[in-house]
Amino acid sequence: MSLFQLILVAIIQGITEFLPISSSGHLILLPGLTGLNDQGLAIDVAVHVGTLGAVVLYFWTDVKQALIGLPAALAGRIETPQAKLAMCLILATIPTVLVGAILFFNDLGHSLRSVAVIGWAMLGFGLLLYWMDQKGPQTKQASGWSFRDAVIMGLWQVIALIPGTSRSGITITGARQLGYRREDAARLAMLMSIPTILASGALLSVDVVRNADAQLARDGAIAAAFAFIAALLALSLMMRLLRSVSFTPYVIYRVVLGIILLGIAYW
Repeated sequence: MSLFQLILVAIIQGITEFLPISSSGHLILLPGLTGLNDQGLAIDVAVHVGTLGAVVLYFWTDVKQALIGLPAALAGRIETPQAKLAMCLILATIPTVLVGAILFFNDLGHSLRSVAVIGWAMLGFGLLLYWMDQKGPQTKQASGWSFRDAVIMGLWQVIALIPGTSRSGITITGARQLGYRREDAARLAMLMSIPTILASGALLSVDVVRNADAQLARDGAIAAAFAFIAALLALSLMMRLLRSVSFTPYVIYRVVLGIILLGIAYW
């Protein structure tokens, strides 16, 4: 794979992973719309590792608290805020891991990787995000995240297994429907991405490790580094903008892209 394509894939992944516009949808569309070769599973895993590093760094204070509380949460002792946060993240991740594993081991995911599916998901879930963002109350804060809300947001996150949905977008939609403020909704969605990316990366890396070589390792390292930088910049910008701007700009982008993709698919 050329250096240009590696950097292009990494930047697209980095920018779109945490913005509510679907990273998987963009990565699937890239080879189909540009004529470039598919970047392959190894590079997909590498760029996800890069974006994982970015979100961990940006939210390190929260991540550190969850790690501190993880042993107690696993032992069933939810007596501290740290243990509660860790348990909420576990509960929010379980539905996606279970459904994702079923799709992966039964090879059911490929049937959804089409321009039409991505177009409809871009359009439909973009409009749903707009509706929830405009109508949802802004009364809850991330510090008040409950087990019930974690499970509900985890069920919303399952929908992101449909390419074009956007994992961050659909979890933000769920959080806004529950009444979380915009910035807090995004914060919870980003924290939920950490165990989800870890789980999906572990699942996909089995095939990658089996077929890895020195060249692939070098390409993966380059892709991960550029994805890390792009994701950190995109994440920082979005979290700053949410203090004064709604999710409407992302919705407009999704609607326009969705209409274009549906036009390509059907005409």
